[in-house]
Amino acid sequence: MSYESNPVLDRLPNHLRQYIKPQDYSLYSAIDQAVWRYVMRKNVSHLKGIAHNSYLEGLRKTGISIAHIPNMYGMNRILKEIGWAAVAVDGFIPPSAFMEFQAYNVLVIASEIRQLEHIEYTPAPDIIHEGAGHAPIIANPEYAEYLRRFGEIGSKAISNAKDFELYEAVRRLSIFKESVDTPLEDINKAEEHVEELQRTMGEPSEIALIRNLHWWTVEYGLIGTVKNLKIYGAGLLSSIGESVWCMTDKVKKLPYSLEAAYTPFDITRPQPQLFVTPDFAYLNQVLEEFADTMALRKGGLIGIQKLIESKELGTIELTTGLQISGNFEQVIAHDGHPVYFQTKGNTALSYREKELIGHGIDMHAKGFGSPLGKLKGINIAIEHMSPRDLKAYNIYEGQTITLEFEGDIKVSGTILTGTRNLRGEIILVTFTNCRVTYGNRILYQSKNEPYHMAVGERIVSAFNGPADINSFDLVAHRTSSSLKKPSLSVSQSKLVQYYEQIRHYREGKNTTISRHKVFEELKLNYPDDWLLSVELYELAMTNNDTEFGKEIRMHLETVKHKKPEVGHLIDKGLQLVDNNLIPKL
Repeated sequence: MSYESNPVLDRLPNHLRQYIKPQDYSLYSAIDQAVWRYVMRKNVSHLKGIAHNSYLEGLRKTGISIAHIPNMYGMNRILKEIGWAAVAVDGFIPPSAFMEFQAYNVLVIASEIRQLEHIEYTPAPDIIHEGAGHAPIIANPEYAEYLRRFGEIGSKAISNAKDFELYEAVRRLSIFKESVDTPLEDINKAEEHVEELQRTMGEPSEIALIRNLHWWTVEYGLIGTVKNLKIYGAGLLSSIGESVWCMTDKVKKLPYSLEAAYTPFDITRPQPQLFVTPDFAYLNQVLEEFADTMALRKGGLIGIQKLIESKELGTIELTTGLQISGNFEQVIAHDGHPVYFQTKGNTALSYREKELIGHGIDMHAKGFGSPLGKLKGINIAIEHMSPRDLKAYNIYEGQTITLEFEGDIKVSGTILTGTRNLRGEIILVTFTNCRVTYGNRILYQSKNEPYHMAVGERIVSAFNGPADINSFDLVAHRTSSSLKKPSLSVSQSKLVQYYEQIRHYREGKNTTISRHKVFEELKLNYPDDWLLSVELYELAMTNNDTEFGKEIRMHLETVKHKKPEVGHLIDKGLQLVDNNLIPKL
């Protein structure tokens, strides 16, 4: 699949490009356009007094129109001026990938749009939520940097084995809820599955905690003070219902703090509480506080244990700067510190995010294991030994020795060579005829093939993903389900045509059609449809055709009696026209 690139998108690695799909603008129907227009007109009219001042300015800067669903290519021509870009993706993508896009200054936008039946809110990602919610605020430089930094840190967060299962379950549920033909029984089962997973998740992983931070800021954030606040979260900016709901006393307002990371959320329901940050700069302060709790910065035994539990590709970094990337399966500890680790399968060694020559997955296809720490009875770590020290301890080319580490790990063999980092410290010692033991247990034994022993006193960092993204083939994106619109019946196709005719009339493309005739067809064949009647009412009042306007209002009163759940939507649409509140950017 092809899409139009630009300098920002050109920087994306291949494993992120796999999630991108072209935005086929021709797939948006006239009803889709009417849904976008209704939501945007209502939201902009309502939000101009309660949204952060970056919102309206951002709509203008990012080229987002009230009248038309945004074209991704048009958005990108404008976004590049502030150093960002946008791409269309297939609904939900894994959280780590979503955050990594942000780290590259790329906004991911689900190209689908909610159906008319879910015009106020949809749990599935859609272009209203992401295009009209996320994009405008990134025009604020401080917030844009927060988003980029959040992606940079969030993409390194370690998951656990259940996180992906929950991600798939939530994705499936949101698709079921957005699809009009999903049986209620299937929706109920999907909800029960999500609730069961949430109950049995156990201790939240780093990715779960940082996802909470993302939710309470990027998605549902408020800014100012608890008494005087504005909206900036995309979930609120893009939801007619929740943007009103969140400003009432029914929603508890809390000062934003690190506590938000430990406050779970439910994507399928309105939020009972929200967090208020004093300004965008404070978001970065809390983010750094959270990062200080992550294995990314703490490393150690807990860090590598998190990687083992995640069962995903991850990296540890040693005090020498040597980075080992792979699937970690074992760690041996002594006095609370790791003294030996082991990966399984493809493993790569790097230094400063660049793979060491000769130490890619071809060399280490069967895994990599090594001792850590100091030698027993010697205070100075190997990496800090001078050439004279190394020679004194027989750590020297051609010497056959036994290195005994703290924690009862022994390495015996003949030294072939050593590899140093840019500071001159040894980061690898290569042996032949090598044997590695833990007490009486043999951890590794070779004859002629080389054994590469990592050198490092401690693990200073542990994080999700590889150190060098080019070391592994990360293009393996698979999704279990995808949102598909049902095929239209002859009657539904005809309704779409009526929406199209009225749209063309309003835009001056074809003013020969009879609005009265369309209205009669609506009353006769589509008595439950309300949005097109609201658009007809707008045209009637714009043209000072008050008698036609009264007729439409009478019909809409009938619709409200038959479908009271859409009554407030009808009223809001009429109020925009009657009070001359239709916004212009």
